[in-house]
Amino acid sequence: MIRVLVCGLMATARLVELRMSNHNIGSKPESREGNWSRRLFPAMVALHTAVIGGTALLGTKKPRFGWLAFLIAVQPLRWWVLATLDERWNARGAVPRHMELATNGPYAFVRHPNYSVVAVELVALPAAFGLNRLATLATVSNAALLTLRIREEEALLFELPGYAEHFGDKPRFLPGVF
Repeated sequence: MIRVLVCGLMATARLVELRMSNHNIGSKPESREGNWSRRLFPAMVALHTAVIGGTALLGTKKPRFGWLAFLIAVQPLRWWVLATLDERWNARGAVPRHMELATNGPYAFVRHPNYSVVAVELVALPAAFGLNRLATLATVSNAALLTLRIREEEALLFELPGYAEHFGDKPRFLPGVF
């Protein structure tokens, strides 16, 4: 029961985020998206779908509360990211040509806090329900996808005025880890 509830909440959150992302991109028609980002987006959606669906269908009934707590603990960071970026946030890695930089909130500490949250979610959700192989596969797949995507996304971001000055010395994912 708890597995289905948690997976249902994760799926609902992803659907709401996709709707919000589409709205935000639609309101900024001058956004640019790298070729890899555009091509890899369906794979990223498939990865999230597989992890959530696979966990819902195959996970153990009894959760591992340490992993479940870790999954729950990162959700306020996701909300902080979304609240900080507001209309600038999107799931596609698209960068508006004329965008006021977010240098507050979690962006005062790292360049990509949302990708950190996603990494935790993709390992913690399946691990919380005994699917260690799925957690490992999801982590490796996510790392491969993000390696290509982040290079392009950052190239676009570094073209924005002030980005290099604020983010040039900031770590990508975790404060104090370069």
